[in-house]
Formats: sequence, C-alpha cells, structure tokens
Amino acid sequence: MMSRYIKFLLFLFLSQRAIGQLQHMPAYPLITHDTYFSVWSFTDELNSSATRHWTGQEQSLSGMLRVDGKLYRFMGKKDSTGQLTDIPATQQWVNVNATQTKYQFACGDVDLTLTFTSPLLLNDLTLLSRPVTYVSFRLRSNDGAKHTAQLYVGVSGNLATDKPGQELEHHIRHDAGLTMISTGTKAQPVLKKKGDDVRIDWGWLYVATPTEPGLSQTWGPALPDTSAEQKFISTVFPAVTVSEDPIEKLILIGYDESYAVEFFHHKLLPWWRSHPATGEKKPTMPGLLQKALTDYDRVLSRCDTFNKVMYANAADAGGDHYAQLCVAAYRQSIAAHALVESPDGDLLFLSKENFSGGFINTVDVTYPSAPLYLLYNPALLEGMLNGIFYYSESGQWKKPFAAHDLGNYPLANGQLYGEGMPVEESGNMILLTAGITRAEGRPDYARKHWNTLTTWAHYLEQSGFDPTNQLCTDDFAGHLARNANLSVKAIVALGAYGWMAGQLGQPDTAAKYLALAKSMAAQWMVLADAGDHYALTFDKKDSWSQKYNLVWDKLLNLGLFPSTVYEKETAWYLKHQGPFGLPLDSRATYTKSDWVLWTATLAAKPDDFTALTDPIYKYLTETPTRVPLSDWHQTTDGSKVGFQARSVVGGYFIRLLDYQWNKR
Repeated sequence: MMSRYIKFLLFLFLSQRAIGQLQHMPAYPLITHDTYFSVWSFTDELNSSATRHWTGQEQSLSGMLRVDGKLYRFMGKKDSTGQLTDIPATQQWVNVNATQTKYQFACGDVDLTLTFTSPLLLNDLTLLSRPVTYVSFRLRSNDGAKHTAQLYVGVSGNLATDKPGQELEHHIRHDAGLTMISTGTKAQPVLKKKGDDVRIDWGWLYVATPTEPGLSQTWGPALPDTSAEQKFISTVFPAVTVSEDPIEKLILIGYDESYAVEFFHHKLLPWWRSHPATGEKKPTMPGLLQKALTDYDRVLSRCDTFNKVMYANAADAGGDHYAQLCVAAYRQSIAAHALVESPDGDLLFLSKENFSGGFINTVDVTYPSAPLYLLYNPALLEGMLNGIFYYSESGQWKKPFAAHDLGNYPLANGQLYGEGMPVEESGNMILLTAGITRAEGRPDYARKHWNTLTTWAHYLEQSGFDPTNQLCTDDFAGHLARNANLSVKAIVALGAYGWMAGQLGQPDTAAKYLALAKSMAAQWMVLADAGDHYALTFDKKDSWSQKYNLVWDKLLNLGLFPSTVYEKETAWYLKHQGPFGLPLDSRATYTKSDWVLWTATLAAKPDDFTALTDPIYKYLTETPTRVPLSDWHQTTDGSKVGFQARSVVGGYFIRLLDYQWNKR
C-alpha cells in the first residue's frame, strides 16, 4: 500500500495548477466559437453565479455530482426554487490555456476535473469552423476508497434565444452512438436582428453525449424535482463506482446557425456547411457531432501540443506574464468573428465590434487584431480584408480612401458608420496587405489588389502626412487635427507600399515611395519634436501620445525612422505610466491595452518591454470589472471604460510576431 505521505504528494502533483497557465481572468471562456455562440463565467468560482453570454445575458450551464447520496453543485448558481438541497462543491483551482478552461473541484470524497475545450486551431479551417465545444468530466476518488457517483449536466435553452421567454421547441434523437437533444425558437427569424447587444434566436442548439445504458436526456427544468421556468437540455449519466482510476464522461455542445451572415444581400452559410468534412452530401449538425466525437482524442492531443508551443514561444518572446496575456486573448479574439465563403469563392473572416457599435468587418478593428492571424494563418487576415477590397473593386464604394466597415453585424451590406476615417483605414489596409506579403513570403495578395492599393497610396501621399481634423481608430477621444501618430501611419504605409512594389518587381515605384516615406519621416521628427518626446499633435508641444503605429516600421524593417525615435519615446513612456498601464495620450488617464502592447514592442530592451506590459498583466488579473476582457480601461484603478470581448486583443501577439519575424 502507498503511504499516506506519498499519496498526499501525488495528490498535490496531480491537482496543482499547471505552471505556465493563466489562473485569474476578468471572465473565463467556456464556449467560444463566434459572436453568438459564446458563453463565459463572470466569476472566479464556477458555482457562484450563472454563466453568461459575452454581453452579460444569462445563458446558464448547470452541473451537479451526487456522491454517496449527497448532491454537490459545481457549475451554475443554486436553483432559485430551493427544492434541491445541494452542497457547493469546493473549487480547488481554475486554469486557462489557449484552447481550454479547466476546473478542479472536490465533491466530498470524489474529485472532479471539468474541462471546456473549444479547439480553435487557426491553421485548420475545418476544425476552426466546427461549432462544437467538448465538455469533459473526469471523476476520481480522493481518499482511496470507492464511492458511488452520478453526474447531472444542464444546458439552458437561452443559448438559442435573444431574450428570455422566447418560445422554444425541441427535438430528441439517437444517431449512430450519440444521444442528443436540439432546441431553438419556434419563430426562427433567420438574420432578422442586427446590432450590438443582440444574441442569436435562429438555428439550433445541440447537446449530445455518447449513448450508454442508463443514460437519460430530457427537456425541461434543470434537474429532477425543480420547477424553474427556464428550460434546460438535461443529461443524467448512470451512476458509477469511482475509485482512484479516473472515469471520464463527455458531452458535446454545438450550434447550427443555418445562415451566419448576409454579404451584400447574399445569405451565407457557415464555413462548415459550405465545406463539408463529414462525408455527408449535405452537412448536418448530427453528422458534425459524430465527426467531433470520433476526432476527440486526436483533437485534444493537437490542442495540448498547440497550447504548450504557443505558451513557450510567447514566453521566449516576452516572458511569462506576456505569454499569459496571449493566452487570455487567444479564444476571445477568434470568437468575435464569423467564418464564411463569399459568393465569389473568397474566404471571409468577418469581425463584430462587440460593445463598440456592433459594426461588421471594421477595418480599424481588423488592424489591431491582425498579429494573431499573421502568426498562425495569414489566409484568415486575407479573409478580414477581402470584403473591404470587394466593396471598392465592385464599384459600390466610390471614395478614394478605404471604407470603415461593411454594415451592422450580421448584415454586411455596406458602410453604416456615420463618417469615414480616410487616413486611418487607407493606411491600415496597405499595412495589413504588407503584413500578409511578409507572412506569406510572396506578393500574390498585393498583386491581386494593386490598383486599389495604389489609389489609397495616392490619397495618403496627398493627405496623410499632416492630417486634417478627422477621426482615427481612437474615435472615442474625438476628432483631432495634425495627429502625429496618424501621420506616422500614413508615412509607414507609404513605405510599406514602396516595399511591396519592390516585391512585385516595380523598382521605380519602390524607390519613389520609399524615398518619399523617408523624407516624410525626417520632416515628422522636426514637426512633432517636443524635446524629450514627440507630441500628440504637431502644433501642441505640451502634449504626448503613444506612437503605436511606428511598430510597422520595425516589423517590416523599413528603416524609415532612426532608432533614436524609438528610444526617446520609450524613455518618455516609462516615466508616465499609471498602476494599470500607460495612458493612450495626455488628454486622459484611460488606455487601450492592445496599443500598449504595440507601443511596448518598440522597446529595444526586454526589461523595458516588461516594464510597459506588466501593468497590463496587473489589469488582466486585478481589474474590478468582471466581464470578458475589455481593451479600454483606466490606468488609475483598472476599471473598464468601455468595450468588452472584442477581437482587438489579437494585437497582444505583436511582440511574438516581431520576435518570430525578426528574432530580436
């Protein structure tokens, strides 16, 4: 027999929170696939509150484990009817990696390891587009004795509604080894609702589990003997004898949205439906669930490898705190998009501006999000640009600068933003195309859109250096004339255009625009100079701002600005931080965490990068605002100012992108 001491050490080893994984977040991702199928825990303990959609609307997941006759609640809040006498399970730890959120509970003498896996592997569009989350339950005796345990899991029908109380219908089926129930609204208003604080109320929510004797799935209250009005798909597993050898149970939660978005008045299927991988002539969610079950072990192995490699690479680039910021950003950024194919056969990866207007495919949301996708699959960044290029090249957008957006999610039928951001969006589109060229190692994408890029470059040549009173991506701060950071964007974009011309075999154009950009950079240094830093605007020397757009000069090795510019700005930033980060500029104490990561990447010394990014790690782990990560917060107390669950946190990966491209 194993000694008690050795057992205790083994228990500590098995239950210890994994080193190198994130253990505290403002909210914890549970189901993360797209902007509609997105469920989070807003509290540190999974059983202290109801789970919610990223908007905050309740979308409950519930879970209980009966151990030797005692009922332990490990997920969701206590049933409001009070008819069940349950004991809160003791949550021992939670940790988060790129594709998973894991919890460990003690339910009396049985330990439960609960794992949510959304296998968002960006280099595999078939898997990425599969709207199925694995939820696994691993049971193990913690005292060496045998115990009787029975697992209950409930998934609220509210996952298929915009508002509570919408009338639902359900269907029960058994299909090739799976037991499943689906539910959706009776009305099925496909693509009828648009905007920001909106949830899906069309399509079908599925909960499936491998069929076994004694398994029960029902539609009704969360658990037997309750009368709550909210209806759940409840799965009751047969009682099992639990020993020190772990027993695993599994459910799969999927969502079939029928149609994902509308693109210039064409309703588009989700990618998995237009690119079948199940062997079916017409893909179905039951078929996809079967495929997901068959792939389970292989997918988890791939996720485990990716989680470890991503973390290790990020830690090499910027340290453990930086790597944990990347972990926090990964699923959130991806799940703010829809993956579809355009009527012309182009990939579209369309973002939603979560809690910042609800716009679809916004260029200045794509811009900060881009580093994540340049790292792991630049074709997805192409998918973020394709719709904007189509808008111009089809003749529907007639202005000489790039559009701001394509509409209000999920309807991408043309720009709805009240005014343009001419320098901002034109510079963004050129820089992102240059990023794709660099990531792919060939200029094919730039060649395809060269005429449009040339039109935008001409606009920047004429109007970009000393911008008029217009908005930039930080539009919440208002209009600003002579914006030095916006000028940097135009300068670096013109340099990137020249660099791409060289890649395309146009030496004269390359020489012209690289020389122009270098000349503008020299002028900029004079106009923006404020002594020991560079100003917010050319005409206000007592001001300052983050010059995050400079990072593209470094990423693409354009050599437009001398290193002294980076050094001067970095030294200034280090003196003007708050406890929770570097303010965006001298006008207010708030910041944008994505831009702080970009600004910090300008630092030549690793210690300076860490000094600028550790306050953002402090924000991640100590903010009092419990919502999916906001990218706009106060540097004084870490509270959210606005926005949440946005894709722009993909910008956190910019240090890793620079490290892998340039090995600095």
